[in-house]
Amino acid sequence: MKKVFLFVCLMAALFPGCSDFLDTESKVKKNTDNFPVNEDDMYSLLIGAYSSQIALRQPETSRDFFVVSEIRSDDRLGGGESQDRYTAAMNEFLKSDDEMFAPAWNNYYKGIYRANFLLESMDKISWTSEESRKKIEGQTYYIRAYYYFELCRLFERVPLRLQTASENLPQATPDELYGQIASDLKKAIDLLPVQKYQDIPKSELGLATKWAAEALMGRVFLFYTGFYGKAEIALSTGDNITKDQVVKWLVDCIDSSGHGLISEYRNLWPYAYCKYYGYVKNHDLNWIGEKGDNYEAVYVRKYSALGNGGVSQSYDNNVCMFLSHGKQDQVPFGRGNGMGTVNPKLWNDWPDEDIRKKGTIYYAYDQEEIEGVSGYKTSPASIQETGFWSKKYTPINVYKNGEATPNNPKNMVNMSVDLYGRTASWQQDNSTDIMIIRFSDVLLMAAELGAPRAQEYFDRVRKRVGLPSLPASLENIKQERRWEFACEGIRYWDLMRWGDLERIMETNMKDIPVTKLGTETTLTVKYRPETKGFQPIPESEILLSDGKLEQNPGWGPDSYYP
Repeated sequence: MKKVFLFVCLMAALFPGCSDFLDTESKVKKNTDNFPVNEDDMYSLLIGAYSSQIALRQPETSRDFFVVSEIRSDDRLGGGESQDRYTAAMNEFLKSDDEMFAPAWNNYYKGIYRANFLLESMDKISWTSEESRKKIEGQTYYIRAYYYFELCRLFERVPLRLQTASENLPQATPDELYGQIASDLKKAIDLLPVQKYQDIPKSELGLATKWAAEALMGRVFLFYTGFYGKAEIALSTGDNITKDQVVKWLVDCIDSSGHGLISEYRNLWPYAYCKYYGYVKNHDLNWIGEKGDNYEAVYVRKYSALGNGGVSQSYDNNVCMFLSHGKQDQVPFGRGNGMGTVNPKLWNDWPDEDIRKKGTIYYAYDQEEIEGVSGYKTSPASIQETGFWSKKYTPINVYKNGEATPNNPKNMVNMSVDLYGRTASWQQDNSTDIMIIRFSDVLLMAAELGAPRAQEYFDRVRKRVGLPSLPASLENIKQERRWEFACEGIRYWDLMRWGDLERIMETNMKDIPVTKLGTETTLTVKYRPETKGFQPIPESEILLSDGKLEQNPGWGPDSYYP
């Protein structure tokens, strides 16, 4: 099931940057004169466009959208050690340097370039069928919308590039950008086939579907209308995307997609694969896996681990390595960089009767049988250690050949090695996929938008984890989203669109107990409202634009991390 994204690695080798497409001198390399020539070439280009969502290498992964989403939120701290200035700065709404987000900016525009190249090539080849063309064209519009949506949430105003021709464009307005995003998603919805999840070939897992486009439209609509106080999204064609239209798309996804909630919430997460883990044994958990059985996953970022360094390092899930406890092995939690330690406030606020609490977070010093983990030591170099870590996206270790030798790193291998026969290092062997949109999100978005069966949708999410019905009010939905999607890269953007970011930061990021360089102390994070929650545009891009781009508010000389 990983073979699609193994092919991404080959595409990256063929097309490492935009300039490779324009090499008109070469007689052997692929270029605009001899590529694409057929449908297979178009599929190759499509996979290359997808690759930009996962291709940040170490240490650039610390600026990955998922990592930023987590560390900027009130549920996490920067963590790491004193030299890890990127994450510490990110957590405290400061910047480590002027090029802090240059890797992310460049990677998104590389993906957008590839999508534009694909769209410009649609009429250059002979298609085997109209259905084949629509499937690739629909995915391409989805990819471009997906990249622009992440760019807009990071930087708010960015250049809107809709062709491969080189242009020095100014920053587009949010109305223009979201109008284009919604237009692309509408085209994707119209073009992509009506195909239930269960009928999708295994080789196409991870590719965008009609249902993913409908779900992403819901997320885009809620963010744009919430943050900017708008009722609709105006398209460049003069049409509008209304709330009623978005509700119909979300209901269509709920009723027609074949997606649903799996019965056991905790089986969504890879730690449930480790049968030696006390928590898994005590609750008879069994990981749903990534081979097509997880019908809850609506859109997924897929990863591969080749274990050879080099190009594969761009396609491992380094997010897991970054957001995990520092450089020590336990069963089932493997070593990592010690970033993204969980705010104890999340743990303390969360009711114990909600199984998602201990299904999401573990306290590393808990020696009780419920966890079955022991031997954890605080690193003397850690600067924001709390002892609380997320279980969802972190390296998972198992014993070799099923032989349990507790806390013996020499007898442990990463889960990816055990599953797929990889041979790699702890920095290169994570290949867990990240679920960008889950079905529960579709249910809660539809409930929040007031769908006809809003109460039913809300109750389905709570019933799955054994909780009673509550009124599907906005406040209850806000609370439910916090528990359901904790440590999944969603919370920060929810707070922004609800207008709650400043208030929640002031409440939840005050006097946090941490261990810094071996000493117990407290940390208070001061949110800077002048930034509005957006990130600094790379200074190199501002200089290259010759005055066309302006820095975002709040990112002047006083915004550097000390």
